[in-house]
Amino acid sequence: MQLPPEDHGPSPRTGFTRAHWEAAADTLLAAVEPYATPDRALYHLPGDHQSWSGRLSDGLEGYARTLLLAAFRRDETVLQRYADGLAAGVSGAWPRIEDRSQPLVEAASIALALRLTRPLLWDRLDDAVRQRAAAWLADALTAEPWPCNWELFPVTVGGFLAETGHGPEAAHRAVDRGLARIEDWYVGDGWYTDGDGRKYDYYNGWAMHLYPVLHAWLADDEKLLDLYGGRLERHLADYARLFGGDGAPMHQGRSLTYRFATTAPLWLGALTGRTPLSPGETRRLASGALKYFLDRGAVDAQGLLTLGWHGPDTAVLQGYSGPASPYWASKGFLGLLLPPEHEVWTATEEPGPAERADAVTRIAPANWLLQSTRADGVVRLHNHGSEDVRYDPYYTRLGYSTVTTPSASYDNSVLVGDDPSRTGIEPLGVGEGWAASRHAAGAGARVTAVVLVRGAVEVRAFLVSGAQPGTPVRATGWAAPEGLRSELLPAVGLDDTSTGVTGEGPTLFVALSRLTGAVDAEPLAETVTVRAEGERELTVRWRGGPALRVRWHDSGVDVEHTAED
Repeated sequence: MQLPPEDHGPSPRTGFTRAHWEAAADTLLAAVEPYATPDRALYHLPGDHQSWSGRLSDGLEGYARTLLLAAFRRDETVLQRYADGLAAGVSGAWPRIEDRSQPLVEAASIALALRLTRPLLWDRLDDAVRQRAAAWLADALTAEPWPCNWELFPVTVGGFLAETGHGPEAAHRAVDRGLARIEDWYVGDGWYTDGDGRKYDYYNGWAMHLYPVLHAWLADDEKLLDLYGGRLERHLADYARLFGGDGAPMHQGRSLTYRFATTAPLWLGALTGRTPLSPGETRRLASGALKYFLDRGAVDAQGLLTLGWHGPDTAVLQGYSGPASPYWASKGFLGLLLPPEHEVWTATEEPGPAERADAVTRIAPANWLLQSTRADGVVRLHNHGSEDVRYDPYYTRLGYSTVTTPSASYDNSVLVGDDPSRTGIEPLGVGEGWAASRHAAGAGARVTAVVLVRGAVEVRAFLVSGAQPGTPVRATGWAAPEGLRSELLPAVGLDDTSTGVTGEGPTLFVALSRLTGAVDAEPLAETVTVRAEGERELTVRWRGGPALRVRWHDSGVDVEHTAED
């Protein structure tokens, strides 16, 4: 991708300015144009990974998701191509929107793009085309969504149709119904689950916050904007900490091929004035993520986004992933709606949280503990509350980070009877420097897990109950990439291979773990001492820091400072 020279005056950390974002958008839009059908209604991008929805739906996806990018770029020449495609699409080229069908998703992108560019696109269409487009979109108002972020697609379509006067009563009903539905999944402190259960991931930012806040903002509804904007602002206080010093987002959850769509809520906060972040920090985090992916092969030699994380990688794909799926990354260009003179574009970049200081951050709704270290910019997520077994291993591992990928060898796991299962996760609390949970494991066992952290060091403790005596238990640590070091030392109940066996009753296993890029880190064994007091109590003493006592009991875990502190 050809970008302007880096400018380290206003952007001392990334070198990226608005010109780089514009050039990236222009390159992506130019690269997909040759893959449009002659009528420009479908974009059949290359690749042999078709989605389960089929070629026609995948072609619609290519149109809708790149249209969204064109809407943020606001290039009238490009938008005219999409106007031609819209006319053909609603004249029979596009599949109908039906219950739980992929076109419902794409209808939301189309409606949002039309709403954002109304004077440039919609208002210039022939009335007959507008009527056919409204009729096609109207099916989204009554189509049954999957019970998750999909509930917001009728909201997005309804907002546009109500604004343009097409079936306003039905449109308002769809908006009200969808917004009421997501209240079931709001768990406080700016966090949603993506439907029932404990599915916490980037869908919080690029769906659960994005659509309601944009709807409220576009509708100029101050009451709604105060509600959803307030939630977004609280969310961003945590969200900003999910980016590493190298710009990488946290490698956790599904649909990771959307890549720098992770920046959408950052821009959204700036766009609506609902953010705790300074303009310079917002741009640093967003530009850092864009640069991270562009530098690592996310865009191929033809200028197309690949299906993967860095380059092509089928490990991060789902059944709904088609050749154009990565173009939900278009959401990351939301910042282009801000004028060039906006302070988010003119301010000098400021360091993000991972660059400022070592930090340990509690995210109570998800029962997550974030651990970041300034020296290497690594952010680690200790997962004691997120689960979606359909997409294991991207939800159910004990740990994720901005520099590692869940491995096939079961990193960050505790294997009971050589079974890595971790289901039925029950959060047991997250506190100052610790998090705990209980889950079902192999061999009919239950594992009550606690992690305690300081700096880059972790104490991982597991009380295993319900397994037959002599059942093998093995703890694993981080699968470190080149340039970083992963360490795992046995401390209680484990041998040099981090393996032990269960006893007659509940059995305690403890290991010390560290993932670090620091070359001069002190020996791991010297950073902390642990001492077991029977099978249900552990004392942890950090070198130069506090001493804590962990007690396991039938209802959970207690972690408290000891008199030694």
